[in-house]
Amino acid sequence: MASTVRTTVKQVKPIISLDHDEARQRVIKLYKTWYRQIPFILNNCPIPKNAEECKAKLREEFRKNANVRDVRVIDVLLIKGQMELQEVLNRWKPPSTLLYYWRDTMPPKPSDFMSKFFRGHD
Repeated sequence: MASTVRTTVKQVKPIISLDHDEARQRVIKLYKTWYRQIPFILNNCPIPKNAEECKAKLREEFRKNANVRDVRVIDVLLIKGQMELQEVLNRWKPPSTLLYYWRDTMPPKPSDFMSKFFRGHD
């Protein structure tokens, strides 16, 4: 008795983009929109950063997700990026939350015993 095995390919419903090229165009469009809004954000939000630092952080945040290849994940990240931009421009977010993006410049916690001992960590 030989059993036949069927292989099926499940088609997933796209969120916004139909293919990778369309998703890429949307990412570029979102990046340009953020880039153009940086001067307005700095005028409206009193944060201790200049335009060059904001542009570098924007570039870093977009490059953080550069290795994502799934179109649906890219679409979700696009939606989150658009929502974030709308919240910042409409001043729904306090300026202090924008500084959250620069928090990773804090020194890392000690990992070995002696460093923990000298710093007073457990």
